[in-house]
Amino acid sequence: MCHFAAGGNPQSSILTSLVERELPSRTTEMGRGKRRSKDEVMDHPPEVSDDEASSDKSESLSEDIRQGSKQKAKEHMEQLQRLQEKDPEFYQFLKEQDKDLLDFNDEDIPDDSEVELDEMELEDNVHDVENVDKASTNIVTTAMVDSWCNSIQQTRSVGAVRSLMQAFRTACHYGDDGEKTKFNVISSGVFNKIMLFVLNEMDGVLRDLLKIPSSGGKKETITKLMTTKAWKNYGGLMKSYLGNSLHVLNQMTDNQMITFTLRRLRSSVIFLAAFQNLLRKYIKVAVHFWGTGGGALPVVSFLFIRDLCIGLGSDCLDSCFKGIYKSYIVNCTFVNASKLQHIQFLANCVTELYGVDLACAYQHAFVFIRQLGMILRDALTVKTKESFRKVYEWKFMNCLELWTAVICAYNSDADFKPLSYPLTQIISGVARLVPTAKYFPLRLRCARMLNRIAAATGTFIPVSMLLLDMLDMKELNRPPTGGVGKAIDLRTTLKVSKPTLKTRGFQEACVFSVVEELAAHLAQWSYSIAFFELSFIPLVRLRNFCKSTKVDRFRKLTRVLVRKIEESSEFSNTRRMTIKFSPNDLALASFLEVEKESKVSPLSQYLVTLHAEAQRRNDSMVESSVVVGKDSAVFAKKVSEIKEENVEHTDEGVTAFNSSWLPGSKPKKKKTKHSKKSKQNVTPDEDLVEDLVLSSDDDEEAEAEQRHKRQSESAMQEKVVKHAITKQDGKAKKRKLPSRRQAFAKKPRKMGK
Repeated sequence: MCHFAAGGNPQSSILTSLVERELPSRTTEMGRGKRRSKDEVMDHPPEVSDDEASSDKSESLSEDIRQGSKQKAKEHMEQLQRLQEKDPEFYQFLKEQDKDLLDFNDEDIPDDSEVELDEMELEDNVHDVENVDKASTNIVTTAMVDSWCNSIQQTRSVGAVRSLMQAFRTACHYGDDGEKTKFNVISSGVFNKIMLFVLNEMDGVLRDLLKIPSSGGKKETITKLMTTKAWKNYGGLMKSYLGNSLHVLNQMTDNQMITFTLRRLRSSVIFLAAFQNLLRKYIKVAVHFWGTGGGALPVVSFLFIRDLCIGLGSDCLDSCFKGIYKSYIVNCTFVNASKLQHIQFLANCVTELYGVDLACAYQHAFVFIRQLGMILRDALTVKTKESFRKVYEWKFMNCLELWTAVICAYNSDADFKPLSYPLTQIISGVARLVPTAKYFPLRLRCARMLNRIAAATGTFIPVSMLLLDMLDMKELNRPPTGGVGKAIDLRTTLKVSKPTLKTRGFQEACVFSVVEELAAHLAQWSYSIAFFELSFIPLVRLRNFCKSTKVDRFRKLTRVLVRKIEESSEFSNTRRMTIKFSPNDLALASFLEVEKESKVSPLSQYLVTLHAEAQRRNDSMVESSVVVGKDSAVFAKKVSEIKEENVEHTDEGVTAFNSSWLPGSKPKKKKTKHSKKSKQNVTPDEDLVEDLVLSSDDDEEAEAEQRHKRQSESAMQEKVVKHAITKQDGKAKKRKLPSRRQAFAKKPRKMGK
């Protein structure tokens, strides 16, 4: 606050600063006031930066106030009257804030000797002209917020918008060390009221001031808008709104608050085209929440990222594609039954996002698939346990699953279809890298991926040989010698131990899955004119397995499959005998086309039964309440299929901002713990994207496993040592007991003597 001598009137000085700031450029209308020279006007044109203008205004203002003459007071009275005529909106704002501020005359103006102004506080008055009542600027009250909100809603008052944005900045930076804001005291109730109004209304208010449509927009619209006078006047407000919202997003810990904030910010993503620095930060924050958030936060975060890619195009496509792929890898490093649904959701989101721009997505897909191929090549060349481990891990396999889903979704596009061949070669090489029984679950996953690619692209892939080789191994031909064992969930398993290989549960899971995938492979081609020749070798090897296996359940299951293959072969041969065109005729494509669409072949109908049985077995193994299945994490492929309600989320906002939480109010210990956790989960900086994913230096998981193994081994050794010590003490006590008896038995002898 300004300091005055006894008998001074602070209202006059504040009004002087207000009028001088409001009308500095109207020098032609101040006939009897102090006029600036021509050089001074040329040195300080109206469109200068805020800092320069503020310093010049504060210097001239302090000089005028120090004069303190009666004549100057009269001039200000006349200027105030002209202000009322030319800018009644601003005058009405002054009148609403403090009516007494305008009720004064020249007798209230102190003399020169009575005025003592603090230069720093004078500069603050020049910068914060909209909030006139300086006595209440340190405390934001509910009444003040309501007054601003009413003025904004009724008259779109620019002064009220600026004051509210100052309070919004204070609310977002509350508790920050060294942060200087106009308002330094705020309560949780005022914080909630400010946040709700700004997040719900500010986008529409700023769009009105900038004179653009109330929703939507394109990057070109913002580019043109940046050259207008309206952007120069109000563009800073939009930057303040987006920047402060980003700051408070980084401070929030409640998922419901973050979800509501991101949902409301979605309508303003198009303005990030003007602020590239904020755009990069928003991408990182949204990707982090997408990968680590709970509840509805991952969905809202993904929609935010998708809106960025659609609205801004090339400005953010590379960053979003790289960031979301890296976050997917971080979250799929380990797989269990409870994470299956979340991982499938993440994969569907990545697939959906890459469909926004297929030309750009092809470049990223090519690089990442090539990277997977280089890792496989190193394993085939070096042939060490370390190189094999980089291939036979969840991170690598989930990446193959992801690119299989992407290629199957966009195989009709001319850009993506060529990527199916290298991906097929990589999957086939992974399946045959270590052909042992303990990696049967991994091989079955590879066969499933190959079947999906073949069905999507209409290309024949020899999957049957990959599956039939598994039936020839002794682990599936002999009766189980390891007992019944636990049921094996092949969806969450890549490798099994040697004792598990001999259990009945493992054998049943493998044989049932082999039959299912082999039936799926042959069912695809049961409508082909060459199905009889194609199914000949699988039939021979399946009959041999029926003769060699000593397990009755497997023999019965295989015989059913053999019978269905024979029926499908007869089904296609019957139709083939009636055709009259040659094998190279284009009419060949129409062979059994109607039957293929209706899926009436015996193998196709049998496959439906196998899928139902497999789903029943999988559901029986899920111990938690999480629903896992092929439809458990379905995500729409098109925007029209995304069921999103375009309504005001007022009730949700009131629920979210209904606590006493404030930014920076968390204890330091908890904040440190949260920051450590976020550092572990957050995706790396985009500068390191090129060195990402599945590189040869990425051994953090292996080190963690080895460290955990060493700790468990040391703990076991300690237990063994303690047990041995306890056992030795027990033996020592047992030894002492007979010696005491002997001593006691000797006493009567001594007494007898």
